[in-house]
Order: sequence, then C-alpha cells, then structure tokens
Amino acid sequence: MSELKGACILGQSGGPTSVINASAYGVIATALKSSSITAVYGAEHGIKGVLNDRLFDMSKEDPGELELLKYTPSSALGSCRYKMADPDVDDTDYKRILEIFKKYDVRYFFYNGGNDSMDTCNKISKYMQKVGYECRVMGVPKTIDNDLYGTDHCPGYASAAKYIATSCMEVYQDARVYDTGMVCVIEIMGRHAGWLAGAAGLATAYGAGPDLIYLPETDFNMDEFLADVDRIYKEKGNCMVAVSEGIHYADGTFVSEAKTSSTDGFGHAQLGGLAATLAAAVKEKTGAKVRGIELSLLQRCGAHLASETDIEESFMSGKAAVENAVNGISDKMVGFVRTERDGRYVCKTELLNLTDVANAEKKVPREWINERGNGVEKPFIDYALPLIQGEPKLPKQDSLPRFAKLKKVLAK
Repeated sequence: MSELKGACILGQSGGPTSVINASAYGVIATALKSSSITAVYGAEHGIKGVLNDRLFDMSKEDPGELELLKYTPSSALGSCRYKMADPDVDDTDYKRILEIFKKYDVRYFFYNGGNDSMDTCNKISKYMQKVGYECRVMGVPKTIDNDLYGTDHCPGYASAAKYIATSCMEVYQDARVYDTGMVCVIEIMGRHAGWLAGAAGLATAYGAGPDLIYLPETDFNMDEFLADVDRIYKEKGNCMVAVSEGIHYADGTFVSEAKTSSTDGFGHAQLGGLAATLAAAVKEKTGAKVRGIELSLLQRCGAHLASETDIEESFMSGKAAVENAVNGISDKMVGFVRTERDGRYVCKTELLNLTDVANAEKKVPREWINERGNGVEKPFIDYALPLIQGEPKLPKQDSLPRFAKLKKVLAK
C-alpha cells in the first residue's frame, strides 16, 4: 500500500483511568516521530473537540511534560460522553468531522476509550469509507471495567484492580482494631461486568480481604446475602463484603437505590448508593456496627498505586495503533493477547475489527465465580495477578506527585 501522508488526531473519551494518558503518550510520541504523519493534534474533550474545532498542537508541548503523561491520571486532553447518531439517520456530525479532517488534512484518527468510544470510532471509520475520504481509523482500548470484547484485558483495569485489592487489605486491618465487631460493605465500580469487584478477591487470596464478593454476572438474593453476612459475623466477629455497583435481582432490577437518579450521555444508569443500602439492611438484620464504603472515583484515578505492567502495556497499545495505521491498516482496535515465555506472563498486541468490538461486553466467566455467587475462584486470581505487577518510579515534587502540565496550544 502506498504511503499516506497527513495529520493525525487523537481523542480521549469515556471515564478516565490512571493510565489512559500512557496510551495517549504512546500515540503522541510515536506519531511525532513518524515521517508519514505531518502534524499531531489532540482533540479537546474527545470527539466534541473535533466537532468544535478545538484541537491542540502536540508538537508545541515540552517533550519532558509529554513524557510525564505516563504517570499522570485522568484524561489530559479532556474526555466526553457523546453518542453520535447513526449516519443513515442523521449525518450532521459526520459532515462536520469530514470538514475538520479536510481543513487540517487529517489522514489518521486515533480514539482512546471503551465500549461506546469504539462505537464512535467504528461509525467514523465506516462513514469515511462511504464518502471516499481516505483516513485510517484506529481504536486504542481503555476501560477499568475490563469489558471490551476480544481482548484478554484492557489498559486501565490492572491499576484499578491493584488499587481495589490494596484498599481492601488496608480496610481489613482497620476494621479489626476494636474489641467490638464490624461489617464493612465496599462498593466497587462495574455496571454489567464484575472484573473490578472480582479484583477484591486478590486481597482475600493473600489473607486480608472480603469474606463475600458479589458480581453482576450472577443474580443477587437479599435474603441469602443477609444470611451469609450474619453467619460470618457470628463466626468471626467481623465481616467484609465487596459488591459491584451493578448487582441486580433475578428480574434484572439494580439493587442500588440510586439506579433511577440519572443517566449518562449514552442512556446508561448512573449507579450509586449501593453500599449505604446494603449497610442499612445488614444493620437492621444483625444489629452490628456497619460501614458502607464507596471507592467511587478513587479506584480509577489512583495513580500512586498504578501497575507498572499496566503503564507499559498502555503505552504499547498507543504505539501499536500508530505503527499499524502508518503501515496501511485501518478500522481496527488494538487488543492484547496473553502468552507465556519461560513460564512467565507476556503480553502481545493483536488487531480486532471495530465492528466486532463496538458495543459488545466481555463478562467474567461463570466458572470463575463460586457456585453460590458470593466469591471468585482461583482462575480469576491467576488471571488478574500478573497484570498488577511492578512498581513505577513515580515523579515527585516535594514528596507530592508531579503530573504533566500541558500548554494546550490550539491549532490554527
């Protein structure tokens, strides 16, 4: 295939992670070095930045600040939750995107995000093909939920899993200091897939974690839950519970009392209040002292507990996206394949069709969850443990994190 010269745009979308900027840096650093890419732009707030003609010239950034992106949490370019219409129904946004692409001679588009972001990526790719505008589109995966179809795991998951496991081990110590018992209910993110809550099982495997773990992959039964808590509390004098925010009853309704409070831009219920709901039920049932703890945003922005493996793999995914696009590949998402070398975990990249990935969800295998649906089995631990390995040498200033400070110079 002939060489395609032109500019590239990188956008970040959906919920942030502690390592999404490592993926962004993989794209930016590789693109700035490429002889095929004439300019590198970062879109402000994802696809909205393209629609609003708000593009940052990444060549104007200090190289040292860009390198700090590897250790900077959240989305440095800004994120969004914006659902694009089907172009056959309303092509207004797509015509605008094409206009911006032509204005800046954009021939490469990289979008860094999760399920809905891959849907956006897929729609843009198909539209550009339809109108005959040559632009190579690549999805760069990101989601702490770890639910993207086709890839062994997702950038961002490992660091969140490490944060969750570590926090559970720390709370475990704190909850056992008094001569009176306590029940702790820890609410963890995960609407439809329980990969994050399952990571609490790492703490249990190492002797200081939840007694009970509930994932959305199985139906929740309140009576069985209360009976389990009561039994463990009477046996041990303490009980710790980890729950996915998306646990639901057999009829599909969320246990969370806040399930109808609001929705995001894609119509997904914004869940919350589950820990408080279950804590109140446990208090009424057992009379014990109960703490409801919601990890909330902490689990996705805790860069101080990031996995070095996660950081390096995130950078690798961004780098692979650019290298493959320059080599003529389009309409794909970078995925991960797990292999072994000399008995040790090794991760390699592969390419997945955007059409296959868009809007599909990968769930925790049922056989990785125990029969009663209140804990995870050893295969889950074996899956997650290699991903959380490694301690990055985090840049500090006066013992506080030194994060990237971008100038964000708008393109002209």
